[in-house]
Amino acid sequence: MYPHDKRYPDYVADQIKKGTTTCALICKDGIVLTADTRASAGFFIADRHVMKIQKVDRHLAMTIAGGVADAQNLVDVMRYNSNLYRLQNKELMPIKSAARLCSNVLFNQRFFPYYVQIIMAGWTKEEGGQIYNIDLFGSMTTEKFISTGSGSPVAYGYLESEYKDDMSVNDAYKIAMQAIAAAIRRNAGTGDSINVVIIDKDGYRALTKEEKAEVRVVF
Repeated sequence: MYPHDKRYPDYVADQIKKGTTTCALICKDGIVLTADTRASAGFFIADRHVMKIQKVDRHLAMTIAGGVADAQNLVDVMRYNSNLYRLQNKELMPIKSAARLCSNVLFNQRFFPYYVQIIMAGWTKEEGGQIYNIDLFGSMTTEKFISTGSGSPVAYGYLESEYKDDMSVNDAYKIAMQAIAAAIRRNAGTGDSINVVIIDKDGYRALTKEEKAEVRVVF
């Protein structure tokens, strides 16, 4: 298929949904991001140790799904603009502004799209926690918890039953890990391991293997 084919957008959207599961949750004291670590190419497992949660700034991160090269380029664009904003304005880029910038980049490329699906998430004392789901055409939505990728229907089932509005990050990351674990059990494109990132008053922090090992998950 080619871009001039009227079925092309549907074809791209179908392909983007395959091969990963990511989650983001808003908590009373921060946000939690989780993702599996498997990179797949159809039925072939290309890599078992991919970090799908990328730091943009000390208050801001994004999860990536889809084409690796496109996702890496978009991460570089967001890092550059976030750093430039901080240097010029002597303050952190607002989370919604970062999400809107990412949305605009994707919308401007809609005829030759980046093959990605993004969760943009951050936390500041002034704004609190915010998470945005952005698709490859620039559509942007926000919820208290979001999941993307081929395993998201399974993850959503767990999150719907366990998520609470007043959760702390220490409770939320355990639920998010269990949601990813459920997707790993039921989805072939999701697997191998789980990465967890917390953003709160102390900034961006990835959980260590020891901290994750304390949560009993079954794949």
